[in-house]
Amino acid sequence: MRIALCLLAALPSCFSLLARTPEERIPSQRTLVYFQDHHMLLASNTTEESEGESTQTTRIKKRIAKAEAPQNGTQHIYKTISNIDLPLYVFQNQQSQVHNKRPAIVFFFGGGWSGGSPVQFEKQCEHFSKRGMVAITVEYRVSSRHAVKIDDCIEDAKSAMRWVRAHAEELDIDPNRIAAAGGSAGGHLAACTAIMDKFDASSDDKAISAKPNALVLFNPALAIAWDERMPEAVRAIAQQKMSGRSRAPIQDVSPLTYASTEQPPCIMFFGTADRLLQGAQLYQEDSTEAGNLCEIVTYDGKGHGFFNSGEHYDLTLAAADTFFVDCGWLSEQ
Repeated sequence: MRIALCLLAALPSCFSLLARTPEERIPSQRTLVYFQDHHMLLASNTTEESEGESTQTTRIKKRIAKAEAPQNGTQHIYKTISNIDLPLYVFQNQQSQVHNKRPAIVFFFGGGWSGGSPVQFEKQCEHFSKRGMVAITVEYRVSSRHAVKIDDCIEDAKSAMRWVRAHAEELDIDPNRIAAAGGSAGGHLAACTAIMDKFDASSDDKAISAKPNALVLFNPALAIAWDERMPEAVRAIAQQKMSGRSRAPIQDVSPLTYASTEQPPCIMFFGTADRLLQGAQLYQEDSTEAGNLCEIVTYDGKGHGFFNSGEHYDLTLAAADTFFVDCGWLSEQ
């Protein structure tokens, strides 16, 4: 299947960037500084903010910091672990005329595996539910509230995907059209559900696949461990900043390690000023060389978290919508 992504002609283009060699994508004189900043960003629970941030955006960020539940959506408990009920929130447009099972999209919030809230993707869920999809935003355990490691976050993400597929019939979902999506650390988790055969909760029914059929990733953290294409000095930086954040070796929880495995069609959105972009380009290079469909769309001068509000919320949402049209999951508006 070929994904045309025809809307991208009207958006800041990534294709000239993708045509460059790895050396051109990561200039040697800036590489060490870049990857040091990259791991500092992942180790912190912060988001780069745009100038002139709106009051509405500030309110949303405060709700996310408090781990508030979405105002809309139907709550379901997908997992109980250590006496903690983990909910997800299902958005469905009951008025849409649907004669067949619907595609679904499952969102995982960002926050450096330390914080965050399902509220982050509430607006995106409302959009896709109006378009006829079943949209879901997931709560998972994070280190600041539950003293967990990245391994546990991955387990929760896979449990959520299995729950959605197991309940596809009652939610009117096509089990063969379930996308995983997320931002930053949440994008990392969405990617992990597609490419990792480990980190399964003991309570999960492993006969039910956790693998999504498409990936929609908003500035995902895909290279969180040292890679041979990075300078030797970066190994120490990666080990220092990510030390102790996972029980498994950090390479085992880094999506870049698995980029060459078979995976579903993927689209990613990045600002060109985002310190996570170069790692995603390495991932995209390995993935496409392995025969997978993996596209990066860039937005000039934008930093991490740019997609959460304003015109770039609209632009990334429109591009994601077109991605699903090209996949045959949605009809054109």
